[in-house]
Amino acid sequence: MRIEIERRFLVAHDGWRARAAASHYLRDGFIGQFSGGKVRVRLDAERAWLTVKGARIGLGRPEFEYEIPQADAEAMVSAMCQGCLIEKTRYCIPHAGLTWVVDVYEGDLAGMILAEVELEHEDQVFALPDWAGLEVSGDVRFRQTTLLRLRAELGRPLTPALVLGLSIPLIDSLQEQQAR
Repeated sequence: MRIEIERRFLVAHDGWRARAAASHYLRDGFIGQFSGGKVRVRLDAERAWLTVKGARIGLGRPEFEYEIPQADAEAMVSAMCQGCLIEKTRYCIPHAGLTWVVDVYEGDLAGMILAEVELEHEDQVFALPDWAGLEVSGDVRFRQTTLLRLRAELGRPLTPALVLGLSIPLIDSLQEQQAR
């Protein structure tokens, strides 16, 4: 079983763009949530995956990922992911021996830009790029499913500043409403 350990950051400025080594467009459809975990289908231009992520324990969470036929993934998105679709362009940026990703969101989450780095273990020391801003790894406001809910509830585009201004009790209230 693979354990995904990632740290997430806001992006302070566009300095990462000049260092991007690759990019690709992704669509993530959220199929369901359970006990702090989620099931999603992801598509890029050439492949598709079904991913099950367990509840977080610290910065890590179990992750199971299976490649599936693109036609099946498209069917899942159409049948099960209405209102729960994330579109983004993911840029890969090498920095100090690690590959960082910067996700530039499109569609319902246009305006959001977040950076992530995957680590081998939680206490791994790593160099922070100058374009990485405030860490939001444990902040429920910046989880993708929360961002989708917020966008739907607020009925307007989100920005990192807007999301930071929202209280955690408000987010908890929205999540409780969604669970009913």
